[in-house]
Amino acid sequence: MRRKIYDKLVEWKNNSNGKTALLIDGARRTGKSYIVEEFAKKNYKSYILLDFNRVPEDVKKLFDLYLDDLDSLFLYLTNYYNVNLYERESLIIFDEVQLYPRARSAIKYLILDGRYDYIETGSLVSIKENVSDILIPSEEQHLKMYPMDFEEFLWAIGNDNLMNLIRKCFNEGKALGEVLHRKTMDYFRQYMIVGGMPQAVEEYVNTKDFNKVDQIKRNILNLYRDDIVKHASKYSLKVRSIFDKIPSQLQRHEKKFKITSLDKNAKTRDYEDAFLWLDDAMIVNQAFNTTEPSLGLSLNLDSTFYKCYMADTGLLISHSFNEKEIVSEEIYKKILFDKLEYNGGMIMENMVAQMLVSSGHKLYFYSNNSKNNSDDRMEIDFLISKSFITNKHNIIPIEVKSGKNYTLNSLSKFIKKYNNYLATPYIIHTGDYKVQNNIVYLPVYMTILL
Repeated sequence: MRRKIYDKLVEWKNNSNGKTALLIDGARRTGKSYIVEEFAKKNYKSYILLDFNRVPEDVKKLFDLYLDDLDSLFLYLTNYYNVNLYERESLIIFDEVQLYPRARSAIKYLILDGRYDYIETGSLVSIKENVSDILIPSEEQHLKMYPMDFEEFLWAIGNDNLMNLIRKCFNEGKALGEVLHRKTMDYFRQYMIVGGMPQAVEEYVNTKDFNKVDQIKRNILNLYRDDIVKHASKYSLKVRSIFDKIPSQLQRHEKKFKITSLDKNAKTRDYEDAFLWLDDAMIVNQAFNTTEPSLGLSLNLDSTFYKCYMADTGLLISHSFNEKEIVSEEIYKKILFDKLEYNGGMIMENMVAQMLVSSGHKLYFYSNNSKNNSDDRMEIDFLISKSFITNKHNIIPIEVKSGKNYTLNSLSKFIKKYNNYLATPYIIHTGDYKVQNNIVYLPVYMTILL
């Protein structure tokens, strides 16, 4: 599977020249191990991969015994793995490094030694239990890996050119036209259904069988549930409760996570650590309410309101339709042909959140439920900042519309009240590109380009 992160690995190798290790953090099954090993094969004379999910205790002990004698450490590793190491031409990979934090803390000394390059991969690398007893090395360069985006999905199904045209139309402010737009939306619905987990995408490419794809996604969801029980320690019950409630909370009109749905007496502060655990595990994408659309959106947070999206929309669909153990292929076909009578806004908004996060944005929204002034009562799905900051007009408001008939009441009031703060407003919808009344109507597949 061709992934964009590969180019970032090459850039790191060329720029770092052994001065930093690279830590790739991502949810389980996003393809971290695969892409790093592919990178190692193509860019180094040799490499050693230590998978701490399978490494024997004798190998782990080497990091305790020989950090003061690196010649011996490398001698043991080369003999155990039967791989020769070459100075400045070899890579050592610490896979699933969260399972042995001691190896992560050793990075400081290995980088100082300077003989080889180092990449660490892991999930849950930031949670307290995996960093509590180690000194986190300052020599680490962090890189987050997300599920496959729409362009990577197109590459996987053999379409290398469509995104180039989409990008050109976005940059020039043009529509694709009826035929190409319809074709692109067909591809995009396939992407929404399958999602961006590489194993699910590969199964779809090979079989076009939605039932088989769905089974893979359910296996991943079960893996996440097992991780919650195993690694969330004292928060596990709360984390599991939140995880299981995500679809029903996103189905609500406002989509804010209602804490009392977990327990009628629950307070937001009681569940903060549980939400943080899911966010650190990169299983969800959290959005935060900001009370003013000005620069520094994080400075104006209302911490009593969250939105909690699944990090992968394909997983959300399998998570949502769980009356049976497997989603009927008929349900997938209804989604594919846009015929499902279901809260499509949930799926679309989750997809937009996923695309914004993979493009480097933190998620913020605006919610004001004023009971005193109807002009102040409004909901804006997402707020992001412009790439280039100016004296004013820096915040981009985004509304997501899944259907063909919708109103712009909240956006109109928002523009009127905060005009000096705002750059170009966007409606993300299923239609083609157009501009009307100074609002850009953006087809959902262009979200990745914002």
